[in-house]
Amino acid sequence: MAINRRSFLLLLGATLGTASLGTFPAAAQPLFGDKQNEGGETFQLPPLPYAYDALEPYIDAETMRFHHDKHHAAYTKNLNAAVNKYSELKSLSAEELLRNLNTLPADIRTTVRNNGGGYVNHKMFWEIMSPDGGGEPTGILATVINDTFGSFDNFKEKFNEAGSKRFGSGWAWLVRDNEGKLQVIDTPNQDSPFMQGMSPILGNDVWEHAYYLKYRNNRGEYLKQWWNVVNWSEVSKRFEQAMA
Repeated sequence: MAINRRSFLLLLGATLGTASLGTFPAAAQPLFGDKQNEGGETFQLPPLPYAYDALEPYIDAETMRFHHDKHHAAYTKNLNAAVNKYSELKSLSAEELLRNLNTLPADIRTTVRNNGGGYVNHKMFWEIMSPDGGGEPTGILATVINDTFGSFDNFKEKFNEAGSKRFGSGWAWLVRDNEGKLQVIDTPNQDSPFMQGMSPILGNDVWEHAYYLKYRNNRGEYLKQWWNVVNWSEVSKRFEQAMA
């Protein structure tokens, strides 16, 4: 199946042209540093930034081990297999692939949607958690959350509601929308807010593999306890990048 070359060349030309000037267009700037080019593959499974048991008692070591080493590893492997079919795509970040999903070759589009989404979503997920997490945001992010949702508690309630009402597998998100405003949304499966032209600021994985070993079918308790590991410093950094 031939790639839509006109769309691809326009995208690639814009990326290379701005890169030569040392800048990227705001909508396409990679936020995740996913182009490591180690081991001959375009995308690498990032190591956890902490030990498997570092988030206990809120997220257990066995869950972290399977979630990272099996699930995230599979998304990474499958994304590489899809991109390897088209050498032209290897210069693009996973974020750019998702933002321009409809221009990709039809035979890999679903694979990139599911596995590119899984790759990007999980890379963010590990980084916005920390054994020293919890508490509340500060600075400009706290101000904007309060202005948008009325209070931090209102925001948490809305976010947890999005996660609890997502039927089946998916994610709850705090995003910067197309108008530059903060919004709470949920997405199915591994769909990424990038596919809707939005920038993810904070995301919680509500697939059963993220919580079932510890919380069984009590997703609500998982959502409640998860706030104890949120790394607000990293979330604030992503907010500032998205708003720049």
